[in-house]
Amino acid sequence: MSSVAKDNISIAERSLHRENLTEGGNLAFHNHLNDFAHIEDPLERRRLALESIDNEGFGWQQVKTISIAGVGFLTDSYDIFAINLGISMMSYVYWHGDMPASSQTLLKVSTSVGTVIGQVGFGTLADIVGRKKIYGLELIIMIVCTILQTTVAHSPAINFVAVLTFYRIVMGIGIGGDYPLSSIITSEFATTKWRGAIMGAVFANQAWGQISGGIIALILVAAYKNDLNYANSGAECDARCQKACDQMWRVLIGLGTVPGLLCLYFRLTIPESPRYQLDVNAELLRVEKKEQEAEKKLYGTSDDDMAIHGLERAPTAVESIDMHPPKASFKDFCKHFGQWKYGKILLGTAGSWFMLDVAFYGLSLNSAIILQTIGYAGSKNVYKKLYDSAVGNLILICAGSLPGYWMSVFTVDIIGRKPIQLAGFIILTILFCVIGFAYHKIGDHGLLALYVICQFFQNFGPNTTTFIVPGECFPTRYRSTAHGISAASGKIGAIIAQTALGTLINHNCAKDGKATNCWLPHVMEIFALFMLLGIFTTLLIPETKRKTLEEINEKYHDEIDPGTLNYRNKMNDVESSSPSQIQH
Repeated sequence: MSSVAKDNISIAERSLHRENLTEGGNLAFHNHLNDFAHIEDPLERRRLALESIDNEGFGWQQVKTISIAGVGFLTDSYDIFAINLGISMMSYVYWHGDMPASSQTLLKVSTSVGTVIGQVGFGTLADIVGRKKIYGLELIIMIVCTILQTTVAHSPAINFVAVLTFYRIVMGIGIGGDYPLSSIITSEFATTKWRGAIMGAVFANQAWGQISGGIIALILVAAYKNDLNYANSGAECDARCQKACDQMWRVLIGLGTVPGLLCLYFRLTIPESPRYQLDVNAELLRVEKKEQEAEKKLYGTSDDDMAIHGLERAPTAVESIDMHPPKASFKDFCKHFGQWKYGKILLGTAGSWFMLDVAFYGLSLNSAIILQTIGYAGSKNVYKKLYDSAVGNLILICAGSLPGYWMSVFTVDIIGRKPIQLAGFIILTILFCVIGFAYHKIGDHGLLALYVICQFFQNFGPNTTTFIVPGECFPTRYRSTAHGISAASGKIGAIIAQTALGTLINHNCAKDGKATNCWLPHVMEIFALFMLLGIFTTLLIPETKRKTLEEINEKYHDEIDPGTLNYRNKMNDVESSSPSQIQH
């Protein structure tokens, strides 16, 4: 071969190396693809990159991943917690402390409505255009809409509740987008051994968001104490008191943008998810190979000519085999999940999340009664009521939710996802039955204990695992879409709990001359039924503990990773070769 041809091939190799480099630095997520960009064989490059991710240990890189991906859930839970306290504050501004129940429900449910839209929309979009292109967009929506909420005011031409509801719906779209994006990005970058713990820690940021909201609310109430303490009822909350409450809820809601602003840059500069990028590259290589073969057939170009022009790639043992999974499409999605052995997994993840969230959000129906039981509700004084509400909710979170989240993080890669979720649903079924059928016998202290235990086993149980499993058990091309559908199913359950079931607690109470919340025990019995159904939906999900995403895909979706198959074929060729051939 001439020196000119060799120089051209060298140039082609350097060009190929540059083309193999992917965009995105190592600030939040390490770019494993660039570590092996010099490997010419695309299937071997794929195998080495995925092996590097799967075998990585737990270190500072994983802590950064948890922080950057978890900030969305911190902001989400902060906002939900803050709006509950914010509603109490703004009620003194516009309704003398007595906001209509319909307005309260509207403001609380509006975020969930937007979340459903965001989960399905962003989940589908991430599988179409990639994770990198839209990661950070959902955070921008959350930040902008949070700021806009703090600017809403009432006027003769503007309905305060309507405008605030609109902003919360749009903000919910951003929050919804964070569920599938943060889950699958964390899953696809995480080491196999601790993938469950890393994903669980991302989700556990919800607890820190709730605690942050409570602490900031306490600081604000203490700072405005002199402007609130003299008002012993909503009627006594005059212009000075109203101004203080108006400023407090706006500051409380507005500070929810701080974590998002701190992490936005890191989200916008991540590399593309390696699994998604490799699947896209595999598709492009397949198209490129067909074009090359067509060109050779059309023009009769020799292999030497192709090499001189830098068009020929190094051959691999399996490139002649079309082993790539079907191209993602709505038709293929329906065909794939239309088969029971694959569709039952989606039914299991979506159904389990739906059942869990009905009770998870419905349990908040009990919170006012629980706060009264522990002495943190009932005061008419404006300062005392706002202060007690913040402190009481913080106590409940620290007692049940926070330990539950982190117990899941520490054990999910040891016990497994499915056993934790199954045990959680069984225990919750029993607990809700006790609360429902023995409501008037267990007493206030017994009710408090059961409430805290329920919160613990919701989080050390299905609340965490229903987030983790959908991020692992689906093929890469549908992982985000399927996670978004599963998460949206949960939020639909939350909406049902907050609206339809929430109104049942006072069903015919006034008509029958009974006390308020007289139907609450029966609502708890309904929640027990949903927990029972959650046991059966859990039986449909696979166990994904300490399996690579490719092993999960092969075992439960019958799709073999091209790089894995290439490596197996090479090993088989070596084993089948004679000693003389190996030596040669």
